[in-house]
Amino acid sequence: MTNSTPELEDADCILITGSNTTEAHPLVASRIFKAKEKGAKLIVIDPRRTQIARYADLFVRQQLGTDVAWINGLMHIILREGWENKEFISTRTEGFEELKKEVQNYPPEKVEEITGISKGDLRTIAETYAKAKKGTIVYAMGITQHITGTENVLSLANLAMLTGNIGRLSTGVNPLRGQNNVQGACDMGGLPNVYTGYQSVADEAVAKKFEEAWKVPLSRKPGLTIMEMFQAIEEEKVKALYIMGENPMVSDPDLHHVEKVLKKLDLLVVQDIFMTETAKLAHVILPGVSFAEKDGTFSATDRRVQRVRKAIEPLGEAKPDHEIICQLAQRMGGIDFQYDSVEEIFREIAQVTPIYQGITYQRIEEDGIQWPCRTPEDQGTLFLHKDQFSKGKGSFFPIPYRQPAEQIDQEFPFWLTTGRIGFHYHTRTMTGVSPSLQKEAEEGYIEINPFDASELGIEEGEAIKVTSRRGEIQIKAKLTFGVGRHVVFIPFHFVEGAANILTNTAIDPVAKIPEFKVGAVRVEKVEERMNA
Repeated sequence: MTNSTPELEDADCILITGSNTTEAHPLVASRIFKAKEKGAKLIVIDPRRTQIARYADLFVRQQLGTDVAWINGLMHIILREGWENKEFISTRTEGFEELKKEVQNYPPEKVEEITGISKGDLRTIAETYAKAKKGTIVYAMGITQHITGTENVLSLANLAMLTGNIGRLSTGVNPLRGQNNVQGACDMGGLPNVYTGYQSVADEAVAKKFEEAWKVPLSRKPGLTIMEMFQAIEEEKVKALYIMGENPMVSDPDLHHVEKVLKKLDLLVVQDIFMTETAKLAHVILPGVSFAEKDGTFSATDRRVQRVRKAIEPLGEAKPDHEIICQLAQRMGGIDFQYDSVEEIFREIAQVTPIYQGITYQRIEEDGIQWPCRTPEDQGTLFLHKDQFSKGKGSFFPIPYRQPAEQIDQEFPFWLTTGRIGFHYHTRTMTGVSPSLQKEAEEGYIEINPFDASELGIEEGEAIKVTSRRGEIQIKAKLTFGVGRHVVFIPFHFVEGAANILTNTAIDPVAKIPEFKVGAVRVEKVEERMNA
């Protein structure tokens, strides 16, 4: 997040898109509700009428995969009406004329045709956000899990810069991370192209610094993303895979393909706290521990580094993740992988990571600190880009609208989107073994508009067949006006009737994220297909 979670309370306009905030991020949602109580305008743009949409001053549905078009449409109206922040644009940005030229191609009439959002609603959204003194954008994976995910995020950044809603309190572009400590994992270099603190592996000075610190030669070539790993396994370029705290046999697209690829490996190692669907395929299982059985730090979605303290000793033969990794490294010849404590590991992190350099365990004993925190005197960074962007001036990116990778047709006439529900967490590795949560949501379902269900002769709770170009599942129908006509929604948590048997492996060319949020499917009564 460019800003901090508590700042949401003081925003006077909150634009939420691609985020089922109350169910997926309830603590963040509580801040949004407090802003509403203070008079903030809440705008929700989503293909589904999610829980948070019920509290919106204005809720609109966009057609799946049309986010660049409606964002360009908002900017078209803002420029046409003269609502842009001219001073911010002239002093803090570059590339404005190129952006202006591109968004001229998105008049309200055209955007309504592409997105389904009415001209009147587009104007209301544009005026409300542009005229806000403290307008903030909140988004999640409904924006990023597209082949245009990077373009969607850049478009939101364009919108924030155009209106000057960045670099100040209670403004900004604020992504809500998908899982606990995803932010921390990325901070620690859990991405294929960076070391800790987002330092590029291709940067010669950075690479030399880590070579000196770790006393080993390092490649300047970025590693593989998950989807690229699977491709490399198919091509027999990768023979072994080490998976820690991830369950791709539920969470990745086209699960039949995932299973085929994982079974092709010479060695699959899974490190986790429960016997997941992926662990069942592993040659070696390494039992890790839960958060309550280890010390360390987590980083929150708003960059806040916080202490985690061990409450109980590890159960059975399980070990904290860092101990497992260190023992493996030592057996492979890594003589320097010997630490007396997790605090010693953190001190090494701070030494080689500029944005963490001012953080110590003593400083975060009670309250966390938000990075960047570069010196012992630095109090951390409440919000980013206060006086200038990290590169100097912020760059506008003119982005044309592109259609999703897959389109509906006569054979597959329904749009499929996927997401989360409030009672389960990701692939249910943990929530699936909680009796109380399992009782609330015992099985998967498909949301379908009642008018569509009526045309297909489908009734509430009836088992139906859903088919895509990649596979088919049987799942119970849930009739709701929460989804529009010719759109269906399936929560991806459940291995039975798994949504990701159906989803597309097409990826964003930059971020390499699969297009989970848009696909084409056929929906039909089970008995009709069986009798055909």
